[in-house]
Amino acid sequence: MTDLIALMADLEEYLGDPWDAGALMPYPRILAADEDQRYPHEFVDVLASWGLYDWIVPAANGGKAVNVEDGFNLYRLVGRRDPTSATAMVLTSLSYMPVWIAGSPEQRQHFADAIRGGRKLAWGLSERRHGSDVLANETTARRTDGGWLLNGEKWTIGNATVACTVMVHARTSDKGGPGGYSIFAVEKDCVPPGQLAHLPDEPLHGLRGLDMSGVRLTDCFVPDSALVGRAGQGLEIALKSSQLARIAIASIAMACVDTALRSTLDFAGRRVIFGGTVAEVPYSRRQLAESFAELLIADALTTGAVRSLQLAPAQASVWSSVVKYFVPTLLEETLARLTTVLGARYYLRAHPRHGIFQKVLRDFAISNFADGNTVVNLKNIALQLDGLLAGAVGQDPGEVARARAAVADLFDPARPMPPYEPAAQQLFSRAGDDSVLALRSAVGELRRAAETAGGRDAAWLAGCADTAGQLADEVHRLADEHAKLFADQGRAAGQSAELYDLAKQYSAVSAAAACVHLHLHGRDSLTPALRSPAVLLLCLERLLRRFHATRRVTGPDDIDTVAGVLAEAHREGRLFSFRPYRVGW
Repeated sequence: MTDLIALMADLEEYLGDPWDAGALMPYPRILAADEDQRYPHEFVDVLASWGLYDWIVPAANGGKAVNVEDGFNLYRLVGRRDPTSATAMVLTSLSYMPVWIAGSPEQRQHFADAIRGGRKLAWGLSERRHGSDVLANETTARRTDGGWLLNGEKWTIGNATVACTVMVHARTSDKGGPGGYSIFAVEKDCVPPGQLAHLPDEPLHGLRGLDMSGVRLTDCFVPDSALVGRAGQGLEIALKSSQLARIAIASIAMACVDTALRSTLDFAGRRVIFGGTVAEVPYSRRQLAESFAELLIADALTTGAVRSLQLAPAQASVWSSVVKYFVPTLLEETLARLTTVLGARYYLRAHPRHGIFQKVLRDFAISNFADGNTVVNLKNIALQLDGLLAGAVGQDPGEVARARAAVADLFDPARPMPPYEPAAQQLFSRAGDDSVLALRSAVGELRRAAETAGGRDAAWLAGCADTAGQLADEVHRLADEHAKLFADQGRAAGQSAELYDLAKQYSAVSAAAACVHLHLHGRDSLTPALRSPAVLLLCLERLLRRFHATRRVTGPDDIDTVAGVLAEAHREGRLFSFRPYRVGW
């Protein structure tokens, strides 16, 4: 099992102080590259030299990837400095997934060697006319002697021009449909002249230096050996690949907010107004503490989600869509709150201290729509909501006992996991959602903990139990509204806006469950100060207010406690996470 804390510290030390112009990856050079819209070759090479690509290549093929959480957190560390560099490298990682899932042993090794040798990959899934509707894709692949002829365009594709290989999702049946698509590894060096053309790079609002372009294929010949998996397996492979992608993109979102919060804290601690610092103003102090709590909510939710890919692959479709919808949506609100605290400074980009805030504010937007937008992920949750709610409401004793054992593994980072096998992930969760299923039982554990605790912890734990209980009660309301919706609208309810709203609310309950489970089962792995039930209470309040906008369960003393934990984490150089990862700033 990887010593992830030591590994993260090693990478951070290697990269150096982000404010030191002589470091390997400093903010001044990152901002200059962003202004010039330059692809971050310099920083990708620096990270590759450290060995970052090894953590996306399976150990069986010469890399070091055994646990998904290792790569997730390493890219989160990189994204704190430059989301563009992190995204550029994540794109290669995600483009390898079709091969990891369904490729032959020879393909797995070939592309693992290519990645470790510094070659970039691209995932050619979307098309200009169809976006997220992959079943409408028009790029075709037709059999010919010894291989296939590909025709069509893929756009917008990250790394499309700089990549040596594009994994192309193409229609192999005129009828299309779930079994009508396949995936091909198009190695540009092997394509005859005139059969592949690069589309123009698209200027972006954020990630300005990223290569976001496309390819046009004209009778592009690829040999039979380029087919990844079986003919007709393309949609299945793409959907399984997207499950990791949807969770991985959350690391970029969390990294952006970590940097934004850090920048705002620096400003709030120095800026004097009305006779005191901004951080001393009660309203601003609460805003900072609430922003910290929301980042920790994302941290808890992704902890379970990342580990679920190995421990509960049958539930990956639920976990991945909940994360992909909820984390960017929640943290977008966090960023808006931080702009209020920072004031006019957030609008300035000439000074690096403020310029980096403005950069991550722009870069963050990619997390909302990349690898499945909000609507796509809410639809996936909505389609499974009937079974998810039925299990959570029914509380079958045997299923609850199984779920309790499962969440003890999911939310304890110290517990070992079997090696990652992405092919084991399922497209539809027939096993429910262990996290929400075990929430009611976890509320009971909080109540028992409150009864044996002393001092302020007893009151905080009682408040946590009450608040988590109210959030667990929302499941019953959701189930009632879900039943009424289908009774009133019949089959039309399956496409209704109301059903998507219920999916949104279910995601908030899932996030609450994650916070409670991590507090109960992951304590030994958490930073001591973050074991405080005051932190959990504020996290739960933030989620309760998604259902009851004016309800508060914390007061000024509670906020002061959490604000103190935040200040200590920043002062001691720790990532804004439940786990004690060290950072240079």
